[in-house]
Amino acid sequence: MVVRNKARLKEEIDYEETFAPVARLEAIRILLAFAASKGFKLQQMDVKSAFLKGFIEEEVYVRQPPGFESARFPHRVYKLRKALYGLKQALRAWYARLKSFLLKSGFVMGSKDKTLFLLSRGSNTLIDQIYVDDIIFGGSSHALVSSFAE
Repeated sequence: MVVRNKARLKEEIDYEETFAPVARLEAIRILLAFAASKGFKLQQMDVKSAFLKGFIEEEVYVRQPPGFESARFPHRVYKLRKALYGLKQALRAWYARLKSFLLKSGFVMGSKDKTLFLLSRGSNTLIDQIYVDDIIFGGSSHALVSSFAE
């Protein structure tokens, strides 16, 4: 007797995913070697409150924080519009917003390394390497690097 089982796959979003772009150590070493060979001065920046800057696409509801409950509606929950620290989607939301900004600003994302972004302005180049909420950047033009740092 032959028994056949049928199953359908349903595409679902994994809300437990904690994706954060992390440059591999080899990629950072290559960036450092490339910058040294071209005479680029590299800078590093830490984006303050980065995980609060992302917009979440999913519907996420939270309870009222202790000590801040509404006297009128003590059991009401709130729908989030932006990410919060501790939210599983915060890392992904931050990277999506940063990536969108860089691409709209004319950067091109690396085809193999999704944490590497390049901007060309004439004969000048600006390189950005993303490591969660840190950015290593440098380029051939001091003005281009300074404008990015601001």
